[in-house]
Amino acid sequence: MTDITIIGTGNMGSALAKRAAAAGRSLQILNRTPEKAAELAGELGSGVISGGLAEPALGDIVIVALYYGPAQEVITRLRGSLTGKTVIDISNPINTDTFDSLVVEPGTSAAEELAKLAPEATFVKAFNTTFAGTLSAGSADGKPLDVFIASDSQEARKQVADFVRAAGLRPLEVGGLHHARELEGFQLLVMALQANPAYESFNWGTALKILD
Repeated sequence: MTDITIIGTGNMGSALAKRAAAAGRSLQILNRTPEKAAELAGELGSGVISGGLAEPALGDIVIVALYYGPAQEVITRLRGSLTGKTVIDISNPINTDTFDSLVVEPGTSAAEELAKLAPEATFVKAFNTTFAGTLSAGSADGKPLDVFIASDSQEARKQVADFVRAAGLRPLEVGGLHHARELEGFQLLVMALQANPAYESFNWGTALKILD
């Protein structure tokens, strides 16, 4: 039995893998290039399994740590092994040429569109408002990162919130999956600030925090 499958070994995939290891969860790493998955698994220590996209996703939670376009392809490809799973979409469907617009139509979100590709799975939007550097560290300015969680399933929100909490972060459940629209839209503004040369010091190292 595997707790979490992470698809993707880029900056976000690697950071999420470190958080999963910190949470004490059993882990499977999958990547289009199996050698990259094996390399990341080796960095995390014994007990982490790895493989390519020809292999099924074994985790109860499957984190698709990919950009929106590749996520569409991979979810379609792995649909059969996602049945009954909680699938976390972390993507931000942003036009990265301009950082001025989303590439999904108004009235929907990347998470909602991805959910249509694998209706047998339960989709959750989470981690799209965290950057890899602060996620890897688990904190920013000495404070645990906030992770916003949206899903139509209360059970799935709780499942992800338990993982987030065990990883040393603070989960904030925001409601149904349609709230991914607001999360993706807000992160568009945050990412545009990182790319704006007027805010050179941000450099993809900022974090969103609800102060209480």
